[in-house]
Amino acid sequence: MPQSIAFLGLGIMGLPMAGHLLQKSGGKLTVYNRTKVKADALAKQGATVADSPAAAAKGADVIFVCVSDTPDVEAMIFGENGLASTAKPGSVVVDHSTISPMATKSFAQRLAAKSIALIDAPVSGGDTGAKNGTLSIMCGGDKSAFDRVLPLLQCYGKTITHCGDSGQGQATKLVNQVLVLGTLLSVCEAMTLVKKSGLDPQTTLAAVGAGAAASWQLQNLGPKIAAGDFAPGFRCDLAAKDLRLVLEFVDQQELALPGIALVRQLYNAVISNGGAGDGTQAMFKALAMLNGWGG
Repeated sequence: MPQSIAFLGLGIMGLPMAGHLLQKSGGKLTVYNRTKVKADALAKQGATVADSPAAAAKGADVIFVCVSDTPDVEAMIFGENGLASTAKPGSVVVDHSTISPMATKSFAQRLAAKSIALIDAPVSGGDTGAKNGTLSIMCGGDKSAFDRVLPLLQCYGKTITHCGDSGQGQATKLVNQVLVLGTLLSVCEAMTLVKKSGLDPQTTLAAVGAGAAASWQLQNLGPKIAAGDFAPGFRCDLAAKDLRLVLEFVDQQELALPGIALVRQLYNAVISNGGAGDGTQAMFKALAMLNGWGG
């Protein structure tokens, strides 16, 4: 497994993921982040800090990307000082960002012209999964390239699935977000009912969380809503971005998903009231506003 690795994007997810690679892969790690200070902790542990994506990617066997949106990925790969300008033929780019499946296919074709493979590998599990090394990773792209990077993905992934051709990992992540954020709407509505009914939140969560109503969202975010804790594990603005991708994909497929369209509108309401950086459980605030409780 030891090899030369680059990791680009050290945000709330990327930083702990890169840390796992540094600790477990046995390979040389070079990192890049636009805000350089975020790389300080990894530098102290032995990582090399590069000044650009191109510098980080030069000579690397595997290059990981973990940024926010489709334009960010395109800039990281193909922009000025992008990784594609220095990545060597035969290398593999692993994109952990959640972006457009159609754009992913285009990026893969552009990289293939340089004999570079692209694996789209969006993740689920939030900052807790990234820190604990228990992420679910949904991968698309060439199977042989996937097999090459699998041992590295196992440094921080618990469930790692090859979902099909290029873009299929991203499409699977969109399915994941429909399930996660749709379920969270139910949790937020349930907690709204708890508040209106005068029920004790902890007693109620214990009563309903052991039966058919149980879910990750209820178990992990229900208590945070009850405590008024809206600190981010995954931010509202990123959830809204993911839902934009879902709805764009839905339009391309000529499908109707009215529930998830409603969820995006609720997040837009939270964001417009200053909650862009709140955790996804802040959807509860939109329901509070609708019910006249402020937010």
